[in-house]
Amino acid sequence: MSCADSDEPNYQYMPDMYEPIGYEAYGEYDIFVNGQEAKLPVEGSIPRGWMPYDYENTSEGMANAKANLNNPLPYTEDNLNEGKQLYTIYCAVCHGDNGDGQGILAEREKILGVPAYDDAGRAITEGSVYHVIYYGLNTMGSYAAQTSEEERWKITHYVMNLKNELEGGDEMPFEEEGSIAEVNPVEVQRAQEEAEESQGEGAALTGEEENNN
Repeated sequence: MSCADSDEPNYQYMPDMYEPIGYEAYGEYDIFVNGQEAKLPVEGSIPRGWMPYDYENTSEGMANAKANLNNPLPYTEDNLNEGKQLYTIYCAVCHGDNGDGQGILAEREKILGVPAYDDAGRAITEGSVYHVIYYGLNTMGSYAAQTSEEERWKITHYVMNLKNELEGGDEMPFEEEGSIAEVNPVEVQRAQEEAEESQGEGAALTGEEENNN
């Protein structure tokens, strides 16, 4: 108290705790490892809500997704309407409001050769649509950073609905309400490891039985 002054701050002991230094997000400072202020996530980190996508960004991965990957979201009116909103934001500028490849950029000849969704040569499926949204294709970039897994599947519903309309198909009936179940990636990995261990034990037992016989 003897050092107190009503006009000036008192003596400060280790003021670093409440007088932070304002580092620039992408600045270079000797205090940080490699001099980089913006740090990368710890190796093996999994973002909240992220789920692994097992199909590779290759022609084989595309064909596999096209043939085997299905939309886990039910085809409901709400999901379709939300898919339409997202489609209008991200897709319509090139693919057109009707999915005929006549978006505003195509009309202005900024991007040429955008196929319609009923193009027989491509014969799109739910799996191929999601794969292209995730990785991109040709001049179309990936939208994995702009959309969540659930949003991409909602867009897929709307794209397939546009395809059906272009082909003159009957109106697709809606399903019951629901959404993608939340899955803990750690639990998924643990279940996979347990399954592999069980398979290994089964193989070992089979070998023992053959030796006994």
